[in-house]
Amino acid sequence: MKITVVGTGYVGLVTGTGFAESGNDVICVDINEDKIKKMQQGIVPIYEPGLETLFHRNIKAGRLSFTTGLAEGVNFAEIIFLALPTPEDEDGSADLSYVMDVAGKIGEIMEQNPVNTYKIIVNKSTVPVGTAEKVKHLIKSKTRKEFEVVSNPEFLREGFAVDDFMKPERVIIGATSDKAREKMRLLYEPFVRSGNPIIMMDLRSAEITKYAANAFLAMKITFMNEIANFAGKVGADIDKIRIGMGTDSRIGKRYLFPGVGYGGSCFPKDVKALYKTGLEHDYEFKLLKSVIEINNRQRTILIPELKAFFNGNLKNKTIAFWGLSFKPETDDIREAPALYMIDELLQSGANIKVFDPEAMDNVRQKYKDRLQYAANMYQALEKADALVISTEWNMFRTPDFDRMKKLMNRIAIFDGRNLYRPELMKNLGFHYISIGRPDVNVSHKLWKEF
Repeated sequence: MKITVVGTGYVGLVTGTGFAESGNDVICVDINEDKIKKMQQGIVPIYEPGLETLFHRNIKAGRLSFTTGLAEGVNFAEIIFLALPTPEDEDGSADLSYVMDVAGKIGEIMEQNPVNTYKIIVNKSTVPVGTAEKVKHLIKSKTRKEFEVVSNPEFLREGFAVDDFMKPERVIIGATSDKAREKMRLLYEPFVRSGNPIIMMDLRSAEITKYAANAFLAMKITFMNEIANFAGKVGADIDKIRIGMGTDSRIGKRYLFPGVGYGGSCFPKDVKALYKTGLEHDYEFKLLKSVIEINNRQRTILIPELKAFFNGNLKNKTIAFWGLSFKPETDDIREAPALYMIDELLQSGANIKVFDPEAMDNVRQKYKDRLQYAANMYQALEKADALVISTEWNMFRTPDFDRMKKLMNRIAIFDGRNLYRPELMKNLGFHYISIGRPDVNVSHKLWKEF
């Protein structure tokens, strides 16, 4: 098939490359001329494991190309995917301006084309319920040509996006005609040969499914953070609690690891957008409101521990950070907990040294010379008064603890991802604080004093 993908962010580039890998001819469109030039030169603009190999292979095969010309992409394609940003607006709602602007231009381009070719316009972006109908109405106001709007939400995890696209657990397609359903089924059948389902539904149900899935996972993470916070106060061990819960098949083992909150381009924005959409339809998601509030607090839950360690005075203390991206295997720092902690520590007068294997350039663009940027994880520890671990990159799991002790001014670790065993850290002589596990540095009071 002939496919056009409008937008070359994480979703758009993985989507376009993935469709090309299955034999389709794909054009990716973006208004960023510099980005398009780099991709035309074979430079992948994002870090995503496994993407570069597919990217180069399909460019070489002539199945994947890039352009800034929307008209070129629209006139070329049978199916046009909109993989455009829907950033959080000031009131928490999803900003649909990019989606609606491109949709209007697509209608105009279709009308100007003398060839009357049926096209399917697919909302791949995460959009509030009713957006597909708005897109359809807008395009219909611009052209008399035959088309259909389909909702096909993405379920790609950054760091695993290529595998998620090539071997999806399920494909959700919201459409209103058998013609569009069959076309979309044919497109996706090569990706579900192992038997995973292609689920057909109406437009609105497809739109809500994406939000509901992300909101549920965000809620699961937040619930475990609440349990961890409580466990830490009463001397229980969240690791044992997590294992005890995860063996229940109704709950499952995934997304039960506590930490310093969720971040990224999806969960924070999508939970807020669903909550806001509910208010617009006279329904308040009280549970989601709590999830948002708890996660906002969780991002900086280690700051009081740091302040207590330094007797309330962080001025001129050097704090090292291991991990800056919101999760491992990505360079994405959007809504990353590390940034919230860094902001608060800078306000308290601390000096910050940072290291991340992939996200350093993005952080440097944001903070410029306000931070010190280390060339490796150990350089970040030189003369550091404390270490904060905010992203669970594998390279941080088994460090040289003896080397760390020699480099640091004070051997204190504030572990936002529970990478190490508290007993081990105690035996090594570290002051070690983690999330929801017995504090190896001070005794707990298990009973209130009346």
